[in-house]
Amino acid sequence: MPNQSTGSSQVVQHRIPADGADQLILAGVNDANLQELARVCGCRVVLRDDHVILSGPLSDVEHCIPIAQHMIDLARLETPFSSGDIRRFADVVAESEGLGAGVLESSKIVLPGTRKIITPKSAGQKLYIDEIRQREIVIGIGPAGTGKTYLAVAMAVDALHKKRLRRIVLVRPVVEAGEQLGFLPGSVEEKVDPYLRPLYDALGDMMPPEQLKRALENRTIEIAPLAYMRGRTLADAFVILDEAQNTTTLQMKMFLTRLGLNSKAVITGDKTQIDLPRREDSGLLEVERILHDIDGIAFVYLTEVDVVRHRLVKEIIRAYARLRSDEPGRRDR
Repeated sequence: MPNQSTGSSQVVQHRIPADGADQLILAGVNDANLQELARVCGCRVVLRDDHVILSGPLSDVEHCIPIAQHMIDLARLETPFSSGDIRRFADVVAESEGLGAGVLESSKIVLPGTRKIITPKSAGQKLYIDEIRQREIVIGIGPAGTGKTYLAVAMAVDALHKKRLRRIVLVRPVVEAGEQLGFLPGSVEEKVDPYLRPLYDALGDMMPPEQLKRALENRTIEIAPLAYMRGRTLADAFVILDEAQNTTTLQMKMFLTRLGLNSKAVITGDKTQIDLPRREDSGLLEVERILHDIDGIAFVYLTEVDVVRHRLVKEIIRAYARLRSDEPGRRDR
């Protein structure tokens, strides 16, 4: 319990040991992380003599303690975070009654080619990574910015590096997002490249350029439109279907039945961003209804708490959710 001072103001002070923590990671540049923690919790935060000192009203300090402890744990593990992550830590602590960095550390993904360590930043992301490790098919559903695609690609690159599988196949439906782009010049590959660019971006963040180039050239990594999948059997592969909300029911069935021996599939989608002419035709909505009871298939639902983009993305998602809930007769399935 925090050490309470005397007097009627009910101001308390609590000291948390921070020995062994990287102080630059913990405090942030120009103490940005400590300032954000103080703003989120409403109490004074100081880093002094290997201790984080929290001062303020008892309720604010008690709220701040698990968030500060989580920041210290991450800094001890030399896992970088930014001031933008701290509000998410607060949201997760509020929902899960605590979040230990040691727990998150157990689900980290190490990518030696880029010396990058990817650690889940929320309980939802940890569950997502753990299910991908354990199940043959994982269906990740949630709003933009929750790391659905990025973490799936990281797990695929990790599996390839450890030789658990021989190849990665990344698939997307070619559906325009509310616009009619019309005729696109160039070869078939050039026409579909804009739709697949987010997958290239994720890979480029996780593999050295020359290694990625070789993998694409020798087809160890394949990025293709969903329409190219018919008739194939994908054995010994890590297969990711991205933007699955824009598959039709027939396309989704076709994709799921491509899976061969020693293969794993991750399907990602956002039910609020269906760009098909008729929402009810979405293959993602159908598998959500019919595949829940099959052993080996896991559904993971991410929410705005798991958003890892700009802090305003979370607020935007909440605003649109409120709008949908206020519309008469409107409901997400």
